[in-house]
Amino acid sequence: MPIDAAKATSAEPRTCELAWDHKDVQLYHLGIGAGAATPEKAHPATDPDELRYTLESALHVLPSFATVAGGGMAVAGGLSAPGIDVDLAAVLHGGQSVTVHRPLPVRGRATQTSTVPAVHDKTKAAVIVLRSEVADDDGPLWTCDTQIFVRGEGGFGGDRGPSARIDLPDRAPDLTCERHIREDQALLYRLSGDWNPLHADPGFAKLAGFDRPILHGLCSYGVTLKAVVDTALDGDVSRVRAYTTRFAGVVFPGETLRLRMWREAPEPGRIQVAVTAADRDDAPVLADTVIEHS
Repeated sequence: MPIDAAKATSAEPRTCELAWDHKDVQLYHLGIGAGAATPEKAHPATDPDELRYTLESALHVLPSFATVAGGGMAVAGGLSAPGIDVDLAAVLHGGQSVTVHRPLPVRGRATQTSTVPAVHDKTKAAVIVLRSEVADDDGPLWTCDTQIFVRGEGGFGGDRGPSARIDLPDRAPDLTCERHIREDQALLYRLSGDWNPLHADPGFAKLAGFDRPILHGLCSYGVTLKAVVDTALDGDVSRVRAYTTRFAGVVFPGETLRLRMWREAPEPGRIQVAVTAADRDDAPVLADTVIEHS
């Protein structure tokens, strides 16, 4: 069996060094739509609120940058862990969480420690949980948990794992906005380190069962966090404490995402988000999505 759950979860933690600077941060922000037109901004490329994502003299770092810092080594390292040997054509991103221990610096060097806390058996698929904990000389920076869904690798008799489904509030959303995904968005986003050909090569996408390349789940993840920060958190990235989602459906470049947001208890702050594909009758994109904030 390509996945040996016992071997993967008992393996020694793996470490690697991460480094990034303002160019990596700016490229990531452009990859999730910074500086692009939105219904709220007539001149987005020079809008002061957008320049915080794109101009080095005004730069701040969206916490979802943690998923690509150092070239996205968390996922790459996890898929090469002992006991794991999978076909990329069978791999989908199942879920993602980021917990921020302090604001991310514009440039930095840090050590990432990676483990596989669990491999869940979903009968027809396996879900590999990858955990990466990142710290620099001043202490912990962030913790990421990544759930990788591998089709055809279930049925090995393992635990199914927890169910973390969250019902949407039974009321109208407090905020709603839309974000258009450019036709070249996946080609730009992949320059931050996710080179899976599923997002660029039509032939590979067909092998994986899609008519054409799909957008990275983590790109939708970043687009969503930026939209929530911009519309619900006064554009202040430092207010984000944690961000969790489940990838519920695919996005094709050229589509428009519709985001609905519900504010919950203010202490600690919590925003629940539902993201759908507006062009496909609001087909689910991100579900069970929560942003915790100050």
